[in-house]
Order: sequence, then structure tokens, then C-alpha cells
Amino acid sequence: MFATYLIGLREGLEATLVVSILVAFLVKSQRRDRLPQVWAGVGLAVALSVLFGWLIEYTSTSLLARSEDRELFEAITSVAAVVFVTWMIFWMRKAARTIAGELRGKLTEALAVGSLAVAGMAFLAVIREGLETALIFYSAAQGAAGDSGPLLALIGGIVTAVVLGVLLYASALKINLSKFFTWTGALLILVAAGILKYGVHDFQEAGVLPGLGDLAFDITTTLDPSTWYAALLAGMFNVTPAPTVLETIAWIGYAVPVLVLFLRPARRTPASTATTAAPAAPVAAATPEPTTPASTTVTERGADTGAEAEAASAPQRA
Repeated sequence: MFATYLIGLREGLEATLVVSILVAFLVKSQRRDRLPQVWAGVGLAVALSVLFGWLIEYTSTSLLARSEDRELFEAITSVAAVVFVTWMIFWMRKAARTIAGELRGKLTEALAVGSLAVAGMAFLAVIREGLETALIFYSAAQGAAGDSGPLLALIGGIVTAVVLGVLLYASALKINLSKFFTWTGALLILVAAGILKYGVHDFQEAGVLPGLGDLAFDITTTLDPSTWYAALLAGMFNVTPAPTVLETIAWIGYAVPVLVLFLRPARRTPASTATTAAPAAPVAAATPEPTTPASTTVTERGADTGAEAEAASAPQRA
């Protein structure tokens, strides 16, 4: 269940930060009259995300009669979920410093167009997170049919993310979002490796891939599946005591290189030779730069607690 809680927390916090940036920008711009359009777009995105999740579950349980078809459908959704997770964590690492400015620029353009543009902009900003959450949750919760635990864990993660987002907006809580997304990203890579392993197993059960009976190892006597720690490893990272050869290759082949790429140290750009070799030209007259007010309101500080401001406190990764 921790895996689904982590999914809800990570995706929920991303969506919450996006919404808080939009709301703070409207409040500071004295455009509170556009807030209902933002909430309408957010509400529509949430509703469609829930509908998408239900449609995936309905397709698997009701529309597909043969077990082979269901296994193939679950395998395809697992691979799609891994693709989305990988893209999401690398995108957030790259966009953390600029997401706030980009959202404010897009919202400024939407305000010039009209109410529908504002609602559409909020909708598009949230729907991506919602669809990803529905797909990843379905893939991560496979094998827990009839168990409401994963769903409750997902809801708990989303609720936690909303609370953190509200506290960040109000400047009542300051966390290093860069480190947060780095650690949760690394954990999600391991979760994605387990999802991919599960997808390979489904492909084998559907007859698409061979080797269903070829075990890489069997440590059932050491890692008893009935113990709590075996259930925890299986639920979080799909680590099982008797995986097939292809499952093991898929897990290691994804987790190791992706973790290395994600956690590699930042590259330092060398100083340009022009600036280091050439002496600075004398300045005839310096124009004083405009100063910024010494004090900021709580709302302004809350807006800056988005990914752009907090990510700047940690070293930038390549």
C-alpha cells in the first residue's frame, strides 16, 4: 500500500503546486474574479481522471471475457504506466526551476483571451497528473482485487499532498521540493521497475513472451511470502521470492540504468573563455537597477513556495 500512497502523494503534490501557482498569480494580479474558472477547470480534470480510472477497471473486469485478454490488457497498461512514470520524474527534475514562470506566462495569455481559456488552462495543467495517477494506480494495484487498501492509500496520499500544498501556499511550511522530488522520484523508479516486472509476467501468462516456468531463483524458504516483510517488498517494488528469468532481467534492466541517470551528479558548465580572458570594459555610466520592496505579503511568499523557488535551494541536476 505504501507504493500507492507514494503515487498519490507525488502526483497530488505536483497537481497541488500547479493549482497554487495559478491561484496565487490571480490573487496578486487582482483577478480574483477568474478564480471560479480555475476551480471549474480543476474540477473537470479531477472528474475525467476518475472516469478514466473507472473505464480502465471496467474494461479489464467486464469487457474482456478471456483471461488471456485480461492478462494482455494488464501487461500493456503496465508498460504504459512505466513510460509515464519515467517521463514524469525526469520532466519534473528538469522543469522544477521554471514551471512557475511558465504557468504564469500561460495564464497571462489565457486572461487576455477570456474565461474559457482560463478554465482550459487550469484543466490542462491538472488533467495530465490525473490521467497519470489513474493509470499508474491501476498498474500498481494489480493483484489486490477486492482489497480496498490500495485505494485508501492512494486517497491518503492525495489528501496529504493537498494539505502540504495549502500549507506551502500559506507559507506555514517550507520544504525543499528539489530534495523531495529527488527522493520520491528514486522510490518511484523502483516502483516502476516492479510494475514493469509485473507486466512481463502478464505477457508471459498471455502467451506473448516465453519462459513462464523458467525461474531465475527460488528463495521461498528464506523469503516466506506469508511474512509481513515479504508482503511489503511485493507490494512496494514487486520483489517476489520466485521470479522468472525475464522478470528479473526486466526489473534489473530498468531500475539500474534509470536510477543511475536520475541520480547522476549535476554537470558544471565551464566559464566562457571570453569572460575570463578579456578584461572588462570600463562602464561610462551605470544605470541604477530598480529595487524591490523589502517586505512581501504572505500570499506572495506562498506563491514562491512552488517548484521554482524551492528547487533553487538545491543543486541543479542535469
